[in-house]
Amino acid sequence: MNNETCNMNGHITFDLIRNGKVIDTREIKNLIVTAGKAAMAALCITDVAETAFDYIAIGTGVVAADADDTTLGTEITTLGGERRGGADVVGTRVTTTVTDDTAQLVTTFTFTGAFAITESGILNAASTGDLLARQVFAAINVTSGDSLQITWKVQFS
Repeated sequence: MNNETCNMNGHITFDLIRNGKVIDTREIKNLIVTAGKAAMAALCITDVAETAFDYIAIGTGVVAADADDTTLGTEITTLGGERRGGADVVGTRVTTTVTDDTAQLVTTFTFTGAFAITESGILNAASTGDLLARQVFAAINVTSGDSLQITWKVQFS
């Protein structure tokens, strides 16, 4: 008998763009939360209602990410920081170690106000919904006119 394991590992890249130039790039690991793992298991079953994770949210919460999280700490809902999904998020499968083993989501927020962004997450709805992954990080300070491109990767290995 072959005992196979499956792990989900996340990685986020942030590119802060000001006046058309990338002025800061950060790469960090993320936390796959318990509720996200349960929702992913449900996606494997055709008769269980579950929705794909194709929304990215950002926030200003500073409490460390925890496996029991179900939301961001303080999600941004104004001035260009609103949750992005649908046509605003490009989802593809990419290869990390095995062909198409990684789900990748990419979006760009363009701001009309200033924020100290300290958290981000992947969710499966335009509002509320299930949280798949969340991470808290040192502030990325954005001002009006700045853009923040976020690339989330969730690898299955």
